Amino acid sequence: MKLYLISMYQPGDGTPPPPEVLEPVMREMYTIRRELEAAGSWVFAGGLHPPSTATVLKAKDDDVFLTDGPFVEGKEHLGGFTILKAPDLDAALTWGLRYARAAPGLTIEVRPFQGEAED
Repeated sequence: MKLYLISMYQPGDGTPPPPEVLEPVMREMYTIRRELEAAGSWVFAGGLHPPSTATVLKAKDDDVFLTDGPFVEGKEHLGGFTILKAPDLDAALTWGLRYARAAPGLTIEVRPFQGEAED
């Protein structure tokens, strides 16, 4: 089985949706997680604090520069992720599709890790 990262990108303004929108999305996300666990595919997942909490480090010559906030300005930011095991990209994309349907309007990215994962 290979490891895949499912990234969930949120709108850049960081304003959470109202509870009546967010609660059904979170219920479906939890359902997907339970199904991943039952399938033996779930590895790890987490939500991230807003980009304003990020610290970026960049080395140049002998110096390392620290900057508050995200590395790039953009209209979206990484809001959370799931790492899962799947036999192939098609299976990982099936899970990614579930996340995309659970959170309409968010950008979902599915990307394989390099190398093979152990069972």
